[in-house]
Amino acid sequence: MYSYGRQCKEYGVRFHPMPRPRSLTPARIAAAALAVVERDGLSVLSMRAVAGELGVGAMTLYRYVDGRVQLEGLVVDLVLSSVDVSVEHGDPWPEQLAVLAERVREAVGDRAAIVPLLLTQRHATASTVRWGEAVLGVLTEAGFAAEERVIAFRTVLAWLLGAIQVEHLGPLSGAGTDALAGLPADRFPHLAETASHARGMSADVEFRRGLAIVLRGLVAAAPEA
Repeated sequence: MYSYGRQCKEYGVRFHPMPRPRSLTPARIAAAALAVVERDGLSVLSMRAVAGELGVGAMTLYRYVDGRVQLEGLVVDLVLSSVDVSVEHGDPWPEQLAVLAERVREAVGDRAAIVPLLLTQRHATASTVRWGEAVLGVLTEAGFAAEERVIAFRTVLAWLLGAIQVEHLGPLSGAGTDALAGLPADRFPHLAETASHARGMSADVEFRRGLAIVLRGLVAAAPEA
């Protein structure tokens, strides 16, 4: 039995074999997954959707990625891969922590869709692990150890992730603040007045002043204090 290639040669037909598809790299898969999330939302992220973005079949993608959870990790790692975890060791340790926190916020930027993944994937990516090690290094140098270091680290982590989520999912510039400012002052005086001040506050000011409060608390709790 003749093969197709031999038949083409025999009848004078020029045979061009189909090119092999390019190998999928983690970077290409992550970029495609991020594109899906930013365009269609986190709920749409799936192996099928990312495979379509890459122009391959879903089964092909499964050769490289186990499933959606791993896709989520690749997205977070891509977004946070630019975070510089180096610090100036001559600076006061609260300033070092502030720099590390600011860099995560800057890396996330306006990508509100990936914010929910920052918590669930915080332990599963190289970028988040490097950042966590850097923060723990600063806390260790500040004298935190054992359980006190656990609490200090979790405090920084909880505040940072919460602040980023609030900024993106419930910003002061949103309709919710206006609604609260419009509440009857005789019934909700504190909410109405606070919201009226909040409307004029930028996201940068909110983040930095909130971080300063957290850091003052850590300074007060530091073993060296």
